[in-house]
Formats: sequence, structure tokens, C-alpha cells
Amino acid sequence: MRQNLLRRENIYLSFVVLIGAIIFAAFGNLTFYSLQDWVLGYGLIGATLVLIHYIIVLPPEGNALSMDSAIYLASLFVFGLETTLTILLYCSFIHFSYERNIHWLRHAFNFAIYCMMISSAYYVFTLSGGIVGDVEVTMLPSYLLALFVYFVANVLLIGIFFWIKKRQNFIYLLKGMLVGTVEAYSSTLLLSLVLGRLLQEHPIFGLSLFVSITILLSFIFRQHFELYKEISNKANIDHLTGLKNHGYFKEVLSEKMDEVKRTKGTVSLAMLDIDDFKKYNDSYGHLKGDHLLQFFGELIEKECNEKEYIVARYGGEEFVILMSNTNESEAKAFIDCLRKKVNDTYFEGVELLPYGCLSFSAGIIEWNQQILNSSEFLSHADQAMYYAKAQGKNNTHIYGKEIDSISIEEPMEEMEQQLKLFLARDVYTYRHSKRVFMYAVEFSKKIELEDYERKILMLGALIHDIGKLEVPREVINKKGKLTQEEWELIKMHVIWGRDIVSVNKKFLDIVPLVELHHERYDGRGYPHGLKGEEIPKLARILCIIDSFDAMTTERPYQKTKSFEEAIDELRACAGTQFDPFYVEGFIDYIKEKIQKPEELVSEKKS
Repeated sequence: MRQNLLRRENIYLSFVVLIGAIIFAAFGNLTFYSLQDWVLGYGLIGATLVLIHYIIVLPPEGNALSMDSAIYLASLFVFGLETTLTILLYCSFIHFSYERNIHWLRHAFNFAIYCMMISSAYYVFTLSGGIVGDVEVTMLPSYLLALFVYFVANVLLIGIFFWIKKRQNFIYLLKGMLVGTVEAYSSTLLLSLVLGRLLQEHPIFGLSLFVSITILLSFIFRQHFELYKEISNKANIDHLTGLKNHGYFKEVLSEKMDEVKRTKGTVSLAMLDIDDFKKYNDSYGHLKGDHLLQFFGELIEKECNEKEYIVARYGGEEFVILMSNTNESEAKAFIDCLRKKVNDTYFEGVELLPYGCLSFSAGIIEWNQQILNSSEFLSHADQAMYYAKAQGKNNTHIYGKEIDSISIEEPMEEMEQQLKLFLARDVYTYRHSKRVFMYAVEFSKKIELEDYERKILMLGALIHDIGKLEVPREVINKKGKLTQEEWELIKMHVIWGRDIVSVNKKFLDIVPLVELHHERYDGRGYPHGLKGEEIPKLARILCIIDSFDAMTTERPYQKTKSFEEAIDELRACAGTQFDPFYVEGFIDYIKEKIQKPEELVSEKKS
């Protein structure tokens, strides 16, 4: 695969070089015509080489803005295509002679791109009414069109190269290339027009003045960028360990998640917590504890740098590692090797700790489409890390691989206490939640769910409407149709419920069911408008159960349906409101229950 990509890359480079050579052969020249032309040519060639060296560095990313294009465009507008291509040829040859570390084909490719950009800009300029030799304001539309074509040719030719090289989404690549380039090329056009006027009036003096000002700007912007980097580092670096800090890491994580969503890439996250750090701190003091944190940070940073992973101090004795192009199995293998390395590395005083060595516990998660945002990504890694600690520390654990990590009895008691709060203000929601719970218990036996998923579905069903505690009593118990404002209040219960459940880390796996059980399969639900399999599987199942019970029991603002009518409604909404796969399974389950009326009677009484 890699050889095929390299072959395609070289074919593209060779093709562009061939086109560039043909353009130069047709329109360029190897020499200037007069002594005066040679003198000015030397000046333009020297100025271009100087400006290639003295680039302008722009914050925040340190993108380089070279002013050589300003000279090429000014030369094009004042002297024409032939002279400009001659200047380009000599500049490219001299640049190749002292930049020998770059492969000759890349130099030739760069030369060819400039040939295509300059020639296309020239013909657009002249065909749109531009006249070579005069820089006049009346020809501004022609200058703008020439620059636009120059810019588009550059972006497309380089974009295609990186598309072949990286095999990324072409539109995504173009968007990345466009960031900051519009402003840069606008500056290039303005400077080329300024230089063009100077070349008309005082060629040598004007060129010297232009180069001098550009060099000064280069120094000023370089100092500005260094100052920006210094301030940025202070804001983004954890001063104790020298690693990136919590705030910076969350920004990078959000950007990386956006990237993998677009490119369908792979990224895994690990959260590490130094075992028994408090005991070490209490025994040797905070100063010694700080030294341990520094030592640990340096150790894991060294290992991560080899893999080009991003590591940061998340807070206290917690650290995070973002692993691009790494699945959960590869991430676990790396973290286990890192853990062994830490175990085998001595630090003064660690013999006091239970394992007699420095150790950490880690939680790992691989990003998937059902993770909504960076906070949820981090939350899952955090939960996996706590699970690893619960297994005896000095351990790693992949999120979602728990074995009976939530027993049904203990959480049931705790949730029942919260659910009983509804008895005083909303008996309907209390009974509805109990019925949805029973449906979840029975239906989960009919479909292929792992034990852990069954428990999460049952617990989520029991407490899915807990957010309605925050809805005003007069709204929740209103007879008749709700106003739009009241309906918006009702819809907020999923957000309030998420916030209530999120407080307890034991119940983090239940949060998606509480928050997302009103999302629709067609993307028209709330609160996020998720669509299809973007909605977690258990939330899609709960949506069916919740809706069925809502349709078949009396409620303040909606007419009750019979079981048969509700089944028809489920079928009608399969593929729009509901997941069609689970709808049919649930209908089969309900039809079985209809044949056992004693079960239905007992549930209606509950």
C-alpha cells in the first residue's frame, strides 16, 4: 500500500514537472536582452532569494509567509511573462544549489508549480483587460482576477499532492490549507502593486526599499511570534511538570475528535493516576511529592514522544495521554509497557508504597461515533481508570470491558430513593418509570444484550425521567395541551436529568440513556438532534419502551392508545422516530404479553 502511494506521488510530481517544463519552454527564456535588463534582473533575482530566506512568521501556528510571490506578481504586471519566468528559473536553480538536502524532484515540482501559477495569472490578467507595463488603479479588477487564479492554482496543485500523499478527505485538506491563506495572498497582492509602482518610478531604489522594509517586517514578526510563543507556553504549560496543562489538552482533544469524525480515523485516550500518591505526600512532604510528579511526568513524556503521543498533566496526580492512529488494544499494550517501565524505575522513597515501587492505574477508551463530546470521552476514561483502581491498582482497564461492574441491587436502592421524590409531586412519572423499568427487564431478555448492557438499560429505564423533578409542578400536572413555552420546559428534563445523574460517578454509564432517550432515529429529536447509530444503542431501545408506555397509559396532555393502536404507531414510526430493528423485536415481545392478560393487569396496577 505504501509503495503504491509513493508511486502515485512520484507520478503526480513528474506530471506537474513535465507541464511546468513545457510552459517554460514555450514562454520563458534563458537570458535577458540588454545590459540594463541584466542589471535589473540580477536585482530581482537577489531580492527574491533574500525574501525566500527572510520569511514573515505569523502567529498562532507559526505559518510562514514568503514575499517572493509579491516580486513575481510585480514583475508580471510590469515586465511581463517571459522576464518573470526567467527570474523564476535563476531563483530556483540558485535555491537548489544551497538547499541540497531537499530532493531534486521537489525543487523541480516547486519550479513547475510557480510556472503554472505565473502563466495562468498572466493570461487571466491580459484577457481581462490588464496591460503589462503600467500599474494603474483602473486595472484593479484584472489584478484581483490574476491573484485569484494564482491563489487557486497554488492551492489545488499542492492540495492534490497532499491528497495523494496522505489519502485524507480532499475537502478537509483544502479547508486546512485555506486557513490564513486568504489574508496572506491579499497582502501579497497589495505589496506586489506597491512594488510595481516603485519599479516603474525608481527600479533599483524601489526594489532596495521594498526588500529592506520586508526584512525589517520579518525581524519584527519573528520577535512578535517568539513573544507570543512565550506567553502561550505560560498559558498552556503545567509549570511543575513542564507538560501541557488541563486547559490546553481539552482544546487539543476537541480538535482531534473533530478531525477523526471527518476523516474516520482512530484515536484512543488514557487517563493515568499515580497509585497511593497521597500516602507518599503525607510521609515525605509536598516538596518531595512535587519532585515525584516531575519525575513521573518526564518519564512518561519520554516514552510518549517516541510515539508522537500527546501527554498532559490533567490535575493533581492524574495524567492523560492522547494516542492518534491507535486502537484500544494497541493503546492497552503501550500503557502496560509504560506501566512496567514505571514499576522498574526507582524513585527515592517508593519502597514505602504498598507495591514497593512507583505504579499507576490507567483507564483506556477508543473514540467511537456514540461519544458526543470531549467531556464524555474524558469521563469514560476516568471511569475506566477508577475501575482499574478498584481491581487492586497498578492496573490498566479498557472502558466497557467491565464484568458486573454495576450490581443491580445497590444502585436500585439508591435510585428508588430518588424516584420516590416523585410520589409527592408527580405520581404519573413515578408509575411510568416503574413500568418502563419492568418493560426493560423483560425485553432485555428477548434481545442479545450482554449482562452489563442489560443492567445499564434497566437502571436507565428506572431513572430516565429524573430530570422532571426540576419541571414546575403546575406544568408537569397540567391538564390539556401544553403551550410552546411549557413544552420547552418539559424538553429540558433530559438535560437536568443528565446533570443530576452525572454527579455520581458510579452512574456515568447511565447518563446517555437519561440524556438521549428522546432522540429520534431520523435526527429530529432532542436535545442534540442525533441521527441513526449516532444515538447509543441502549438509548434507542429505551426510546421505544418509553414511547410505548407513554402511548398506552393515561397522561395529562395526551390521549391514551390501546396496545394494538400503539403497535401500529410503532410500526408507522419505524425508521423515523424509532430504530426499525428493535421496533420489530419489541412488537413481538408486546404481542406475547397481549396473550397473557394477567401480566398486563398486574402492571397497570403497579
